[in-house]
Amino acid sequence: MSQTIRPTRARLMARGLALAGVVALVATGCSTADDLATQYGNGTTENYISGNGTVTEIAPEDRTEPVAFTAETDAGETVSRSDHDGEVVVLNFWYAACPPCRLEAPELEKLNKSYADKGVEFLGVNVRDQADTSLAFARTFDVTYPSVVDANDGAVQLALAGTIAPNAVPTTIVLDKQGRIAARILGGLDGPSILDTLISDTLAETS
Repeated sequence: MSQTIRPTRARLMARGLALAGVVALVATGCSTADDLATQYGNGTTENYISGNGTVTEIAPEDRTEPVAFTAETDAGETVSRSDHDGEVVVLNFWYAACPPCRLEAPELEKLNKSYADKGVEFLGVNVRDQADTSLAFARTFDVTYPSVVDANDGAVQLALAGTIAPNAVPTTIVLDKQGRIAARILGGLDGPSILDTLISDTLAETS
């Protein structure tokens, strides 16, 4: 069933920007995936660049297979994407020394709290730091949702390689209730409103 398109800020931005982003990803998908896989296996994110807040939305009928990963959080707990079947999952890719990651941390936590008990789970994906640094960041910025330590094996990043991937830091990706990629914000948040709209729209989907 097709969705009703509302003229939200996210959708207006996406119409002009998403097509170019998707075309670029399709054109470079194979080589980018191979390069990123090599980097992740080596535990490095040296070729990550800061994005510009570009929003990409994927209609339900155009979404690919569910994302599948199992990883360990900075608190030593195992988490799998499949643990959250039936829920919207918000993945935020970050590391502690990243200036825009620090700027957006309070906005992400506000949204995390506002969607608590509404079928939305937030999960940070730390692409560079070890557990102690990740936990210290969470304490400093009062972040209460967990983060995966992804610097060692790149499990979460590899699960997205070759798709609408997090090829900038920070990047925020919204997964639908089936675990498929529904939307991506490439770069830091320009306030919480766009991500809020993307989450609420995805949460409201019935397909």
